[in-house]
Amino acid sequence: MYIEEKRSIIFIMDRFEVIVIGAGPAGVSSAMVLARAGKKVLLVERGDKAGDKNVFGGTIYAQQTADIFPDFWKSAPLERSIVEQKIFMLTDTNSSEFSYKYKKDEHKAFSIIRSKWDNWAVSQVVDAGAYYAPKTLVKQLIIEDGKVLGVQTEFEKIYSDIVIIADGVNSIFAKQIGLRNDIKDKDVSLSVKEVIELPKERIEDRFNLDDETGCACKILGGPLKNKMALGFMYTNKNTVSIGFSMCIDDFKKCKLKPYEVLEQLKSHPTISAYIKGGKVIEYSSHLLPEGGYNAIPKLYDNRVMIVGDAGMLVNNIHFEGTNLAMLSGKLAAETAIDALDRQDCSASTLKEYYKKLQNSIVIKDMRTHKNTISTIKKNISTITSLYPELACQFFDIMSSADCVPKRAKYRKFLATIIKKAMLPSIPLFILAMEKCFKK
Repeated sequence: MYIEEKRSIIFIMDRFEVIVIGAGPAGVSSAMVLARAGKKVLLVERGDKAGDKNVFGGTIYAQQTADIFPDFWKSAPLERSIVEQKIFMLTDTNSSEFSYKYKKDEHKAFSIIRSKWDNWAVSQVVDAGAYYAPKTLVKQLIIEDGKVLGVQTEFEKIYSDIVIIADGVNSIFAKQIGLRNDIKDKDVSLSVKEVIELPKERIEDRFNLDDETGCACKILGGPLKNKMALGFMYTNKNTVSIGFSMCIDDFKKCKLKPYEVLEQLKSHPTISAYIKGGKVIEYSSHLLPEGGYNAIPKLYDNRVMIVGDAGMLVNNIHFEGTNLAMLSGKLAAETAIDALDRQDCSASTLKEYYKKLQNSIVIKDMRTHKNTISTIKKNISTITSLYPELACQFFDIMSSADCVPKRAKYRKFLATIIKKAMLPSIPLFILAMEKCFKK
């Protein structure tokens, strides 16, 4: 049921079993699982409609999505089925490209437009029996004797047995209940994106795609070198999403405005060839969790749980966020169902949510990479500048035919590796892997 703006929710229902704050992937997943279990759940969204305030590259992953929305591909507003992953390693003018293709019918991931996807997802939640309140600003949580009892909106107080917080990276409600402090600059990145309109046939020709198939690209180096930054490019039906994310600390150091960095990325000869002649129809930016495992706060307390970006649950090494958000939302909902059935919504019962996360890929994968970010930061110049340069040098040697003997070229190339890359980097790589898998 959709609840009109300013209409009293209390007149519709005295109270809810669960209130979910935020209609992004984590919040919607929680609400869907709860509604299907027959629980009285209210999904609150401050935007005019779901997806209005979201910034997304991006893709959704089929397996985690199907856990929430079985057979979603039959009716969801999908853009393209991703069949290829590319990595571009850029120097200032040249590039090396690495590609992995899988079978067209595997359907591991899909590109989507969040404004379309989120609205579809909310409609599924409403059809399942949840109440949905858009244009509703939650001002604060209602807290008495250390227990969260509900939410205070602009118009009224709404009570519930459990509140699930899914309000994004800069979660004000997680801070209100003392489970999180202000996010540190080193633990957050700014993602900047443009959506560029191009004819469908031109997209498929430039990315070498068949009808309805898509490509996801990661971009390293070029204007992003020597920074904790990664570029991305995704194909949609009639648009290409292009952008990058960069640690706030690096923005301060480079003293460049986000749109200036994006223009530099778009102007690189390799990247510009894919988007040439396109029309920019959207520009957006958004904060993303960057701290990894070591930045995860406590995710539960009496009558409350935190999911998705609000809980810093992003595996930025693998560029995974949406799938972890969905899974965390699902696990929180399952915990809530059990707590409601037992009539015990205390922290001792909701602790089961974190145990479920620990046994899932969410915490397991994030723990695997708990030291990776710090290792990368210490060696960012090697990774984002030297490696792309070496890759381009190697392919230049392999493909060039001039008057310089190959032996001399190989010797020079190997000397560069030994001096600049191998000695510091190979032991470093081994050490990084040991740290990654050390619990």
